Amino acid sequence: MEVVNVTKKKGITSKAKKKEARARAVIRKGTGKVTVNKTNIEVIEPRYVRLFIQEPLNLAGDMAKQVEIEVTVSGGGFMGKAASARGAIAKALIRFTKSKELKQKMIEYDRMLLVDDSRRKEAKKPLGRGARAKKQSSKR
Repeated sequence: MEVVNVTKKKGITSKAKKKEARARAVIRKGTGKVTVNKTNIEVIEPRYVRLFIQEPLNLAGDMAKQVEIEVTVSGGGFMGKAASARGAIAKALIRFTKSKELKQKMIEYDRMLLVDDSRRKEAKKPLGRGARAKKQSSKR
C-alpha cells in the first residue's frame, strides 16, 4: 500500500454566520478566482444573489484581483448562505490586506459585511402555532 502525503493549501481563513448558515473562506495569493462550494462565483444564480456576494470584491477593487478565495457554506437557506459567504469574503479580504481604509470603506457601505448577524428564530410558545400567533378566542 502506497502512502501519499497530501499537503493542505495554506492561506488565511475567516468565518461568518447568518441565522443557521455558516461560511468559511480561505484566501491566498492568486488570479482573482472566487469559488463558493467549489462553484465559480460567475455561475451562481439568481443574479441578485451573485451581485450580493460580490459586493466586498467590488469594494476591494484591484486588491480582489490579486487573491484567490474559496468559500465553503453550509446550513440555512439560499439568502442566509449568500449573506454568510459575503461576510466571510469581506473578513478574509481585510485580514489578507491588513488595510484600515478598506475596513472603513466596508463599514460605511454596510456594517453587516464585518459583523455577524446574531438574530435567531424566536421559540414557539404554548397555545399557539408559533412564537406570537395564538388560537383565536371567542367571547360567546
